[in-house]
Amino acid sequence: MSPQPSAELSVTEAQTLLDRFTCADLTASPSPEDPAAVRQALLLVARESEYQMLGLCADSREAALKALQDYLPALGYATPVDPAAVPDIEGPVYVKFNGRSETYHASAYPEKYRGVLVSCQSSDADGVNGTYGHFPLDLFA
Repeated sequence: MSPQPSAELSVTEAQTLLDRFTCADLTASPSPEDPAAVRQALLLVARESEYQMLGLCADSREAALKALQDYLPALGYATPVDPAAVPDIEGPVYVKFNGRSETYHASAYPEKYRGVLVSCQSSDADGVNGTYGHFPLDLFA
């Protein structure tokens, strides 16, 4: 479902690069040293999966929706973000987007982490299954 990134990385190399963001104790959206390489790696692993689920941890509903509006087209989703599907929650939020059903879930988010988690899902054993992030909310802005 994802567009083709300009390829120089193997899937294994892309996963290794993305692993630097996985389970990191980050209190703010991380700033990658090379955002283009992170975008390329993320697009590559997403392309090797059937669909993705995104978890957006943001200071506000508006910030989460803005990030979702940037990430979805980058990952190959043509459906526009539906703000009406995300309840108006005051303060920090967690917004989850399921790429298979194209549905949303939102809740208040009292934790300190900010950024985007991308969970790649594949039913094929050779496909990519894994969760990566937290990536910067503005990685694809």
